Amino acid sequence: MTQPPEQPTPYELLGGAEAVQTLVDRFYNLMDTLPEAATIRAMHARSLKSSREKLVLFLTGWLGGPPLYMEKHGHPRLRMRHAPFIIDEDARQAWMLCMRQALDEQVDNAELRRFLDQALDRVAAHMRNTFPSE
Repeated sequence: MTQPPEQPTPYELLGGAEAVQTLVDRFYNLMDTLPEAATIRAMHARSLKSSREKLVLFLTGWLGGPPLYMEKHGHPRLRMRHAPFIIDEDARQAWMLCMRQALDEQVDNAELRRFLDQALDRVAAHMRNTFPSE
């Protein structure tokens, strides 16, 4: 009995290591320049070098590539690592604005683009730690 061929991972569909690096660079360039992203930019160090490196490592594994972040830093524990920052709906939207624009500029595959948008939106929603008073 033959096995069906494995489906390519989002990492492979995106274009691998070089494509992840390009996406992250564009994401942080947008965060650094868009007025709508000023709030989340202020959460980062002056130099974005470390943030860029960590996001590349994280996205590589999260997209189905090598588990580089886990190998270097252990489990991502995203909520814990972001707990010192106020991440409300505005911050979530600003993060997604930068990521969506970077994806729009890079991802031509409509199915992959839709998948990434939905998956990253879920991650961004999960990161929220501040909610309006009810």
